[in-house]
Amino acid sequence: MNQTFLTSESATKEEYKKIIAKTAEAISNAFVDDRAYSGPTPDELKKIIAQDTILPEKGLGFEKVFELTKEKVLPNLLRTPSSDYMAHLHGPSLVETIASELIISTFNQSMDSWDQSPVATEIEMEVTKHLCSLYGYDTTKADGVFTSGGSQSNQTAIILARDWFCNQILNYDVKKNGLNEKCSKLRMYTSEISHFSMEKSAHILGLGYKSVVKVPVDSRKKMDIKALRTLIEQDKKDGNIPFLIVGTVGTTDFGSIDPLEELSQIARENNMWLHADAAYGSGVIMSSYKERVSALHLCDSITVDFHKMFLMPISCSAVLVKDGSTFDALTIHADYLNREEDEEDGYSNLVDKSLQTTRRFDALKVWVSFQSRGKDGWAKLIDTSLQNAQYFYTQLKADSDFAVVTEPEISSVVFRYTGALSGTKLAQNEQASRLDEINKKVRRALIHEHGIVIGQTISDGFTCLKFTLLNPLITHEKLDELKALIKELAEKN
Repeated sequence: MNQTFLTSESATKEEYKKIIAKTAEAISNAFVDDRAYSGPTPDELKKIIAQDTILPEKGLGFEKVFELTKEKVLPNLLRTPSSDYMAHLHGPSLVETIASELIISTFNQSMDSWDQSPVATEIEMEVTKHLCSLYGYDTTKADGVFTSGGSQSNQTAIILARDWFCNQILNYDVKKNGLNEKCSKLRMYTSEISHFSMEKSAHILGLGYKSVVKVPVDSRKKMDIKALRTLIEQDKKDGNIPFLIVGTVGTTDFGSIDPLEELSQIARENNMWLHADAAYGSGVIMSSYKERVSALHLCDSITVDFHKMFLMPISCSAVLVKDGSTFDALTIHADYLNREEDEEDGYSNLVDKSLQTTRRFDALKVWVSFQSRGKDGWAKLIDTSLQNAQYFYTQLKADSDFAVVTEPEISSVVFRYTGALSGTKLAQNEQASRLDEINKKVRRALIHEHGIVIGQTISDGFTCLKFTLLNPLITHEKLDELKALIKELAEKN
C-alpha cells in the first residue's frame, strides 16, 4: 500500500479501488456457510487473535496485516445476515446501506458545522423533516437530529424534557443556573422493563437513580396505567415533582408497546412531558401493522433507531421532537464552530441540537434506503418479521413442551422449554431450577455446536430463551427446524 489517502490523483484512485475490491472479495469469501457463528469459545478466541504486539517497531504493511485479518478476524465475526442469528435487536444490513457506509467513511464528513458537511447537513435536515412527517408531527414546528443510538436519543429527550419543565413549569433556568433543591425532587416514570438508558441518563443529569420511578407491567408486559396514576399521586403527596413519562414502544425483551393514548392523557393532566422510546418499535410504522404505533404523534419526543428493524449498519438513530424550539436547551455558540452571523445567513450548524460535536453522516443511509425501497418494499420487509413472530408464537403455544411468555406485538418471542421433567418427582422449585439450567445449556450448545445465536433473558424469575426475528430471510420452515433442534438439545440435558 503505497498511497495514504484518496485524492484527485490517478494513482491514489487506483490504490483505493484495489483495496476496496480486495476487501469486498475477502468479506464475501468469509461467508462459507449459513451459520451465524463459527463456534469458538472466549478462551479459544483469545488464543486465535493473540499477537506479540499490535504496534511493531516497523510496520508490517497492509498486505501482511490484511492476510492476518482474513485468517483470524473475518472467519470469527458474527454473521448478522445469517438466518441463524436472532439474539438481539441487531440484524443484517441492507446492501444499499452498506454502500452508503462506504461513502460516509470515504468522505468523512463531520456533522457539527455546515462548513464541515455542506450537502450532508442539508440531507440530514431534509431527512429529519420527512421523519417528523412519517410519525405524524407538524413539520412546520417539529425537528430532529441524528444520534449514536437509542441510549443517546433517550438521553437527549430526557434533557430536553427536564429543561422544558424547569423553564415552563418551575420558572427556573437549569441551563444557566444548574440544579437546585427542587431538581432533586424531579421524578420520571417508566416501565419496570424499560431500557436501562433511563437510569443511566438520570445519573448523568445529576438526578440520580432515585428520580426514575419504575411502573409495574401487566400480563402483556405493558405499563400498568392504574399503577402509574397511583405512583404519580403518591409522589405529589410526598413533595416530589413528576415531570416526565417514558412510554416504551417495543420493550427490549418482549417487544411490548405501552398504551400511548392513556399516557398522553396523564401527561397532559399533570403538565408532564411524554417521551416515546421507540428504538425498537419505530420500524412498525412502515408495515401493514402501523396502527400499533399510530399514537406516536401524541408524544413530545420520539426515539427512532435505524440499526434495529430498519436493517441499517450501526450506528444510525434519531430523536424527533414535536416542538423544535426545545432544542435550544443544547445550543451554545463558539466563534470557531457555529458563529451566529453564519446562521443568520442560512448556514445551519447541527451541533446546536446535538449532544455530540463530531458526528457521522448517518442520515445518508436513511436517504438512500427509503428512496430505494419505497413504502411497498419496506412493508414487505417488516411485515415478514412480524408475521414470523406470530407464526412461531402459534407453533410454541400448540406444543406442550414449551411455555410462551406473551403474544408478540412486534417481532420478539420469549419462551421456555418445559417438557424435560414431566412425570418426575422433583419439587416445584427444584424443577424450575433444573429447567433454568436446561434452557441455559441449550443456548450455549446452539452457539458453540451449531453456530446458531439466540437470546436469553429472565421473565417472572425464570430463565427464558428469546428469538428476535428481524431478518426477513427467516422462513416458517426454518423456525420449525429450530424448535425441533431446541427440543432435541433439551432432551439430551
